[in-house]
Amino acid sequence: MEVKAFINGRIYSSFKPLRVMSGFVVYGDRVIYSGSSEKAVEIARALNGLIIDLGGRVVMPGFIDSHLHIDTLGIALNTLDLRGVGSIRELKDKLKAYSSKSRFKWIMGHGWDHELFEEKRWPNRWDIDEVVPDKPVLLTRICLHAGVVNTRGLRESRVLEENIPGVQRDERGEPNGVLFEAALKHTREKIKAELSTSDYVDLIKTAQEHLVSQGVTTVGVAGCSLKVLKALTALWVRGELKIRFRIYLYPRDGEVDVLELLGRMGVKKGFGDEYLRIMGVKLFADGSLGSRTAWLTKPYSDDPSTRGEPSMDPEELKKTIKRAHDLGLQAAVHAIGDRALDTVLEAYSIVRVDKMKHRVEHASVIRDDQLELLKKIKPAISLQPHFIITDCWAKNRLGEERIKWLYRFKTLLESGLTIGFSTDAPVEPTNPWETIYAAVTRGKYDGVPYYEDTKGESLGVVDALHAYTMGSASVMWSEGELGTLEPGKLADFIVIDVDPLTIPEGDLRRVRVLETYVGGVRVYP
Repeated sequence: MEVKAFINGRIYSSFKPLRVMSGFVVYGDRVIYSGSSEKAVEIARALNGLIIDLGGRVVMPGFIDSHLHIDTLGIALNTLDLRGVGSIRELKDKLKAYSSKSRFKWIMGHGWDHELFEEKRWPNRWDIDEVVPDKPVLLTRICLHAGVVNTRGLRESRVLEENIPGVQRDERGEPNGVLFEAALKHTREKIKAELSTSDYVDLIKTAQEHLVSQGVTTVGVAGCSLKVLKALTALWVRGELKIRFRIYLYPRDGEVDVLELLGRMGVKKGFGDEYLRIMGVKLFADGSLGSRTAWLTKPYSDDPSTRGEPSMDPEELKKTIKRAHDLGLQAAVHAIGDRALDTVLEAYSIVRVDKMKHRVEHASVIRDDQLELLKKIKPAISLQPHFIITDCWAKNRLGEERIKWLYRFKTLLESGLTIGFSTDAPVEPTNPWETIYAAVTRGKYDGVPYYEDTKGESLGVVDALHAYTMGSASVMWSEGELGTLEPGKLADFIVIDVDPLTIPEGDLRRVRVLETYVGGVRVYP
């Protein structure tokens, strides 16, 4: 196995504790020494290894995104990008320009947010029909909990014929093309069912090329179908996985009881190797704040007619968590609203969370009384700091009192809980420096209306970088092999253009990744 010494750099081998080195040595795919350049050169020469001069550049562990959707990211990278669109008119213009370029039967787009539209309304199927009347279209909202189809898409989705809940209707009772939760999930699954394993292989390859360019070296796939797992396995067999995948399967896949299947095969948390591991299952307790489907204890401030709703019957959620726990699998449960978090904590109170380090995904709205229970139960928590900037309208949803409960990063960190960072991509940008920027600044420079209400939850740069490296590794039971550049760890690291600990906080989003290494091998550029 090859020996490589990386010398003359400013190397952050870990962030908590903060350790700065000038050199390290990689043997095979692992770090065997981290310290001075002089000693690194000595080791390399003794082992007839390569010596790579970093020329004073900055090195740090690779980013670990603990929660994203690899197949949906691949699709998003191959479909129409609607992030930041400021009007329905602009959305239609972009769709018209893109419609002839789509490689799929369905024309797909992602990233619009009706809160940004000049028209101050949701898009509907008649808007889309004006541009594309003859092919099915699905354009998903940035949260991925709502979307809009055209008339052809509504017909081909069959959500009406199959009486799928979540179809919005206008004042005349006519379906207007806006789909929420179950109806959107049904439509997306119908589209995905038409994709072959080969299609998924191509989409995953596109996604991982994008991720390595961003300095991401490990991801948690928070919701994985059997078809996507098959595509990942095909890439694994061929040695074409460039980053590491930690998999959380859906407990059911069509007619397949995935938990029962895993139990019969004896598959438990950690099954696989350093590149591809099955960790557990992904569940949903509720929806999103943007679509008002996140489950709150009290009604929404800007729509008192609803408190959101559970995505899964609470008793069924408890039973499924218990099944996963008994099979030796880690549960990862989506809970954005405070009532949804109540349900998850109730379920976790009947199993030994510390044994499996069961996860809470998002934990967006946390009441003070829930903090004590979190500290007692100690789940791992995957957070998405960029939600702060994207959800600039959140104070309207939650009101004066509850806005202080939103995205309580510093409070969670100071409570001693295991927290990791992620992007929920393609919901948020995959660029980790956008995430770090959001965690540190909390919208201070972006006009986020609730900055003053929540600025006390801002993190320092060191804490944010720790959460995105060692924190995320710990969330996924990988702290023994990932998250730092200490001896014995896998040699996953990035070279960046500036030192993030010495620049103004407003410049954090401008940091650029120059090189990405996984297992000591350069995978970007």
